[in-house]
Amino acid sequence: MATTDRQATTLALAHALSAAERGLAVIPLSRAKLPALRSPHRDDPAPCHGACGRLGHGVYDASSDPDRIRELFAAAPWATGYGIACGLPPHHLIGLDLDVKTGTDSSAALRELALRHLFTIPPTVVVVTPSGGRHLWLSGPPEVVVPNSAGRLAPGIDIRGAGGYLVGPGSRTGQGVYAAAPGTAHLAPAPCPRSLLRLLLPPPRAHHPVPAAAGGHGQGLVQFVLAAHEGQRNTRLFWAACRAYEDGIGPALVAPLVDAALHTGLSEREARTTIASAARMTGHRP
Repeated sequence: MATTDRQATTLALAHALSAAERGLAVIPLSRAKLPALRSPHRDDPAPCHGACGRLGHGVYDASSDPDRIRELFAAAPWATGYGIACGLPPHHLIGLDLDVKTGTDSSAALRELALRHLFTIPPTVVVVTPSGGRHLWLSGPPEVVVPNSAGRLAPGIDIRGAGGYLVGPGSRTGQGVYAAAPGTAHLAPAPCPRSLLRLLLPPPRAHHPVPAAAGGHGQGLVQFVLAAHEGQRNTRLFWAACRAYEDGIGPALVAPLVDAALHTGLSEREARTTIASAARMTGHRP
């Protein structure tokens, strides 16, 4: 490894450990801003989220434990940056990514939203990206799961929520270095204004009861998914969907299983992808 790369990795680790001291969970990133460790489940139809105990689960590897962080960086000596996991205690971080590469004025769009919905962004951590964009760090309430989204709030504004991460200040990427805006590095993530928080949440979904044709077994599979803890949500969903297709109730149970998965914190895309994998695994058409 070149000396400059070794220096970048050493600096990234130092910044990551500093972030961990503030209670932030981190993972090593490559110059491409992607998790530096490859998944051990690249060929598996339904990867787990760290339940196997191996490294390489992206944001699900994130930790604020110094020994664990050193272990992660030791396994990825090519890392030149670090990612900060969103949605985890104690800050339940929400990131507003204001882009400047889309031909839109994302800062003006945020100001317009603030005027229209009567909220003010309080003083908080601001990270300046190499392209001139900004990441605003906000803290969400622990009982609320904010999903990731791209452009849904407004053109040029992406949201980093549960299951997502923000590139940490001090990270070096192929485009340059991420840095805290002057006067903000010492701040804690400010509470997200309530009216803004409402905009970040998806509209309520229609409830899909378990069809009578699926019987008690179908309800049991849905409850099995609902009881999943973080780290086993995808695995439980995949298992339940496989059993449903094997028992001939797979198509009828798709909507209830998706609803159950959303309740545990999975995104709709993750849930439907896992269920489709289960259908293929059991010889059915998704």
